[in-house]
Amino acid sequence: MTAPIALQLYSIREELNGNFETGVRKVADMGYVGVEPAGFPGTTPQEAAKLFRDLDLAVPCAHVAMPIGEAKQQTLDTMHTLGSTRIVSGLGPDSFLTVDLIKRSCEKFNEASAVAVENSMSFAIHNHWWEFLSIDSGHVYKAMLDYLDPQVLFEVDTYWVKTAGLNPATVVRELGARAPLLHIKDGPCNKEESMTAVGDGIMDFHSIVEAGGTTTEWMIVELDRCDTDMIEAVEKSYIYLTTKELAHGKS
Repeated sequence: MTAPIALQLYSIREELNGNFETGVRKVADMGYVGVEPAGFPGTTPQEAAKLFRDLDLAVPCAHVAMPIGEAKQQTLDTMHTLGSTRIVSGLGPDSFLTVDLIKRSCEKFNEASAVAVENSMSFAIHNHWWEFLSIDSGHVYKAMLDYLDPQVLFEVDTYWVKTAGLNPATVVRELGARAPLLHIKDGPCNKEESMTAVGDGIMDFHSIVEAGGTTTEWMIVELDRCDTDMIEAVEKSYIYLTTKELAHGKS
């Protein structure tokens, strides 16, 4: 059985800024099983949660602030409102420039994970390319694994892994059960050019799905930017992944 397919709503942020409900309804009509929120433009977490329930859209995770410091209670309240138990967050490139910075960043991730676990949730790191760059005699993510608590999970953005020069399938296989969430996007795999609908770029999703095996719980489409119409690209991505039997939707 393939993993269900969700959409990171950041992909259609311009649509949501115009009318959140209309944008989400388009996603549901395409057949997506779930959505991953990243903010609630023009609405509230409460209204969004009701809309997701009405449309039978699961919320496997949400990209929110780490539940530490001043953001702790708001993040926990948002997750409870959404009925979601996987908190996803990350840090910028300047947080991983040296081994000492990596250690300090991992301390924040560990703290966030501990709070999540205390509240019957889990915490996953969302990566960009900078976590997979070389540092000293290895790679940033390898150093991270030395400092992270084993309960910290990963939402592996497979596109950025390849953009950094590594093989996404190898990374997904290496992380195993710690990578239940996969971000799926396609394109030329460089930092300058825009992304494409899934299936129109150079990514090898068959090898990624094979590497994830039964540990992949969700395939989450996310297109940061696209030169074509975003709604059309999101729907084309859904069609590609489902017809190629790389993920399953509602239809």
